[in-house]
Amino acid sequence: MEEAKPTAPKAPVEVTLRKFELSDVDAMMAWASDPKVAAACRWDPYESTEPLLAFIRDVVLPHPWFRAICISVADGEDPRPVGAVSVSPTGDTCRFELGYVLARAHWGKGVATAAVKRTVAAVFGEVEGLQRVEALVDVANPASQRVLEKAGFTREAVLRKYMLKKGAVLDMVMFSFIDTDPVPDCPSDSLRRCKSVVEYIYLYIGVCIKSPVISELYLNSD
Repeated sequence: MEEAKPTAPKAPVEVTLRKFELSDVDAMMAWASDPKVAAACRWDPYESTEPLLAFIRDVVLPHPWFRAICISVADGEDPRPVGAVSVSPTGDTCRFELGYVLARAHWGKGVATAAVKRTVAAVFGEVEGLQRVEALVDVANPASQRVLEKAGFTREAVLRKYMLKKGAVLDMVMFSFIDTDPVPDCPSDSLRRCKSVVEYIYLYIGVCIKSPVISELYLNSD
């Protein structure tokens, strides 16, 4: 009997972030219409693309920091959206709130973790005055809590009976990432030596000044 040949390990999935476009409505529908995805969110599943297109036009495009989570789902194919991540203003200009959602087909593959890492590596340099990104997660959602922990967030507290969602009052876990926290992953050896987001930003700017062509930074899923 012929011995089975060992299979080569799959290459890490390359995760990128970009701004949404109206043409992304069909890709967004893949997760926005999924009841299992919507169960953990404040919104109900979408039944058609018309209201979703209005959401992209009226909420997503004007939003100060709302990005598509993109991967290449097939060899040679351009990256396409499989989720979304946002960093939204709160009552304090130094503090924004993180939110993310991912199509169910990509759960458990490190995609959300990579997207959150890319988010904190970028957003402090793009939002003036930002010093803290925080995230609230249902205590009954350990998978989302693990995403934040792996992305370098600090678990601060359990806020009892903190949020009303779909008729239920929930206990929520508060996580945070501040501008002096260690960068979770740096995409190159020169940047890996940096110790905080602030240092990362200054070092990355220095690299950009020295190079006429800068390729997009990637954070691979774990």
